[in-house]
Amino acid sequence: MLGELLSETRGKRIVRRVLSTEPPKAEVSFEDSGKILGVDSTGYGTYCATVRPDGTIYGEGEGLITTQDGEMATWKGSGLGRFKERGAVSYRGILYFRTASQKLARLNTVAGVFEFEVDPQGNTQTKTWEWK
Repeated sequence: MLGELLSETRGKRIVRRVLSTEPPKAEVSFEDSGKILGVDSTGYGTYCATVRPDGTIYGEGEGLITTQDGEMATWKGSGLGRFKERGAVSYRGILYFRTASQKLARLNTVAGVFEFEVDPQGNTQTKTWEWK
């Protein structure tokens, strides 16, 4: 069951790099900003995505979140995606957080279920909810 909305961000895909063609595999980096646990934040992430024989995409990644007052959290996760029209991509998956921040400490005790959307221009939108 989905719980509280943990974070909502918007950003931009900044780098794509082909790692292999058989199977097709790419490394993608993005940066974003928004709120996590109600606190203003910026984030950076990189994931590797492999296109599977049925056309779906499996990705694994990790990233860093910083708040405006210098608090920090990291995440690792994985997801399944699909291609949409004109090169857009849509993922659904799970994130696990780690932080020493007291302000963000709740993240250590939850799994985050996310929606990650990338439009044809490389703009990203992410929402992450607590998985209860």
